[in-house]
Amino acid sequence: MYYVQESDKPKFWLKFFNAIELYEDKLILPVTESNEIDYKKAKIFSDKIKRILNKTGCKKICISKKIKQNKQFIENIKNNQIEIVCGKWLYMILTNEILEYILKKENMEKSKTTIAIVINKIDNECMFENIRKIIREYKNVNIVTNKIANFKKIEEQFEKEGILINVSNNKKKAFLRSNIILNIDFSNEQINQYNIPEKAIIVSENANIKINKKRFNGICINDYEIKYLNIDEFNYDKYSLYDQKDIYESQIYQKQPLEYIKRKLNRDKVQIDYLKGNKTIY
Repeated sequence: MYYVQESDKPKFWLKFFNAIELYEDKLILPVTESNEIDYKKAKIFSDKIKRILNKTGCKKICISKKIKQNKQFIENIKNNQIEIVCGKWLYMILTNEILEYILKKENMEKSKTTIAIVINKIDNECMFENIRKIIREYKNVNIVTNKIANFKKIEEQFEKEGILINVSNNKKKAFLRSNIILNIDFSNEQINQYNIPEKAIIVSENANIKINKKRFNGICINDYEIKYLNIDEFNYDKYSLYDQKDIYESQIYQKQPLEYIKRKLNRDKVQIDYLKGNKTIY
């Protein structure tokens, strides 16, 4: 794993040759601000990073807060098929903690809260466990999907336990009484085809969601930040230049059993620091 960041004071020759400085596990670009990276430099930097990764056998990078703001650079990195650690995997792992955070903020109770889960495919153990936990703990749970047949078994399984869930794709009524909408894998275009309650809270784990309807006065949560016990405050760069969710995700072996991952989160006392809404920090 390499960490890509800006320089504090880049030397003249580094800037002249668009040279990337390699220091331990850091790739330091010869810029101090993201707006110094134009289209040409974005292509040069991303190509050089690709060559470094090919030589070392590394497939992922973590990008500092400043550099992430440059869309041209991010686009070129993606075009070079380099995976960016951006906290999305950890977002899924922390789904229930994020919901708990919202309940506390809004002074809501699980027994009185209706959640709509927007999903077409369950493709990992964590996602399934999250859905199962939500169904068992909240008042009403609706599954909104374009693949209704994929969720009939889940619906039947919970009916046997005496828990009723509704699986539908009704664009007018699917979200009718939903307090929280948990978007797993719908795009922004797909979710905007539905009638969204004016004050709904939308938590999107994949696509960045923006509701186009003028009457919508709710909150779209597309990002978050964490705090945790074992943070390395003495590593100034990683502590101050990067989002902590990205740093933490970069340090977890994702293919280990979910049980082990949960234990690590508990040991490190990982908590939601704040959520990023469409209007403000939440």
